[in-house]
Amino acid sequence: MDHPVEHRCDVLIIGTGAAGLSMALKLADHCNVIVLSKSLISEGSTYYAQGGIAAVFDQQDSIENHVKDTMEAGAGLCDEDVVRFTATNAKRCLEWLISFGVPFDQEQDEQGNTRYHLTREGGHSHRRILHAADATGKAVELTLVDAVLQHPNIHIFERYNAIDLIKDKNQNNAIAGAYVWNRNHEHVEVIHCRFAALATGGASKVYQYTSNPDVASGDGVAMGWRAGCRVANMEFNQFHPTCLYHPEAGNFLVTEALRGEGAYLCHADGTRFMSRFDERLELAPRDIVARAIDYEMKRLGADCMYLDISHKPADFIVKHFPTIYRKCRTLGIDITRQPIPVVPAAHYNCGGVMTDKDARTNIDNLYAAGEVAYTGLHGANRMASNSLLECVVYAHVAAEHIISRLAEKHTETNIRPWDESKVSNSDEEVVIQHNWHELRLFMWDYVGIVRTDKRLERALRRIELLQQEIHDYYANFRVSNNLLELRNLVTVAELIVRSAINRKESRGLHYNLDHPEPMANPQPTILIPTASKNIN
Repeated sequence: MDHPVEHRCDVLIIGTGAAGLSMALKLADHCNVIVLSKSLISEGSTYYAQGGIAAVFDQQDSIENHVKDTMEAGAGLCDEDVVRFTATNAKRCLEWLISFGVPFDQEQDEQGNTRYHLTREGGHSHRRILHAADATGKAVELTLVDAVLQHPNIHIFERYNAIDLIKDKNQNNAIAGAYVWNRNHEHVEVIHCRFAALATGGASKVYQYTSNPDVASGDGVAMGWRAGCRVANMEFNQFHPTCLYHPEAGNFLVTEALRGEGAYLCHADGTRFMSRFDERLELAPRDIVARAIDYEMKRLGADCMYLDISHKPADFIVKHFPTIYRKCRTLGIDITRQPIPVVPAAHYNCGGVMTDKDARTNIDNLYAAGEVAYTGLHGANRMASNSLLECVVYAHVAAEHIISRLAEKHTETNIRPWDESKVSNSDEEVVIQHNWHELRLFMWDYVGIVRTDKRLERALRRIELLQQEIHDYYANFRVSNNLLELRNLVTVAELIVRSAINRKESRGLHYNLDHPEPMANPQPTILIPTASKNIN
C-alpha cells in the first residue's frame, strides 16, 4: 500500500473476552476505545467456559471462606491481599454483570422467594458459584457483546492480530501504540493510543491436547515479554481433569460442576479410584484430580477414564447440564445412562504478565487483565470459577485507574510505518505447520502434568532450535496468522520451561519427579527480560 493505515484512540484493548469487553464498557463513557478481536468478537475462552463465577451470595457462606478456599487451592503461593480484594469485590462485579442482563440460573427457596442457584466445584467449601446452566461463559460473553456493540465510543476491529506493542521513543518505558495485522485485507496497520491493555487470554494451545479454542496462543504474554514486561509463575499450567475423549469431540470440556453435583470418576468397569489419592475424592482441587487420572491411565495403559453421573435422575441431568447432554448424544453417549469418557487437557495458565493492584504492568500506560495477567490470585493452582471472576474484577480495576489518568497531558509519538520492503510471500507454509506440531507435541510429552529435569532440559534445547528457525522465517516472509501465533507460542513455551526449571520443588500444578517435596518458603517465579526487543 502507498500510505499506511493508521488509527487513533484513547485506549487500545487487545482481546474480546470477559476482561476486554468489561474494561471497554467501564471506559466507554469517558473516552474513545478500540477493541481488537483476533477472530470474531465472541470467539475466545470466555465463550466456552461452562462452570460459572464464584462469589459469596449465600448467607451460610462468607468472604473469609472464599479467601481460605482460594489460598488452600493455591498451595501456598497466593497473594492474600489480592485474594481478599478479589473475593470482597466479587458480588459487586457480578451484580454489574447482572445489570446488563446476564441470565444466571435462579430457583425458589422454601418460602417461595426467588434466589440464584449456586453450585459447588472442586476446592470450594460452600455453594458459591453462579452459573447459567452449563454455558455460563457463553451467557456472559454474548451479553457483553450486545452491550459493546451498542456503545458509540467502542470500536470493534474483528479479525485483527496484534503483532507488537510500540514504545514511545521519547519516554522509553511508555506504550504509544501497536502494530496490527488486518486479516481481512492482509496488511499491517498502526494504532496510536494513550493507554493499552492486554486481555488476550491464555496460552494452552502450546500443548497438543487442550480444552481451549484455537485463539489461545499466548499472544499477550509474548508481546508483553518482547516489550519488556516481567512475567511470573509460568510453570503453573492447569490441566483440566475432564475433557471429553472422543475422536469427533474437538476441544470439548466436561465441566467440573458435574463432580460438584455428585458425578464420580471410575475405570471402565465402574470401579472408583479417587479415594486412593485424596480424602475429598472427586472434589479435590484440579491438580490432584488431573494427576490421579493421568496416573491411572498410565498404570492401566488406558486411553481414558470415565465420569459417571448416571445415578442422578435423568431430568436433573438434562436440566443442569443441557450442553454436555446434547454434545454427548450427538456422539452416541447418553449421560443419563452411560459414563462419559474423559482425559486431562491443558486448560488454564496461572502465570502471566505481572501486574500490580491497579492492573498495571511495569511498562507505563500498559495494563493487563484476565488469564494473560499474573495478579497473585491463583498461586500454584487456580480454584474453579475464580477465573471469570478475576477477569471482571481486574477489568474494573484497570478501567478505574485509566479513567483517573485521562486528564494527564499527552503528546503523540511518531511511529515508523511497518517495513515490508525486504520480505516476500512465503511458499513454504509446511515449515510453519511442521514447527507448530513439533512444539505442541514435545511440550505435551516433556512439560505436561508430570515433569523431570531431563525432560525440561530436552524441551529447552528444542525450543532454542525452533526459535532460530522461526526468527529467520519471520525476517524473510510476510506475516500470517499461523506465523504470528507460532512466534508467540514458542516464546511462551520458553517462558514456561525456564520457569519450570527454576522451581526446584513440586507444588500445585508443577509436579517434578526429581523434586517431589515442597520447599519451606516458596516464592513466585519471576522472569525479567534482559532487554526490550521492541521494533519502533
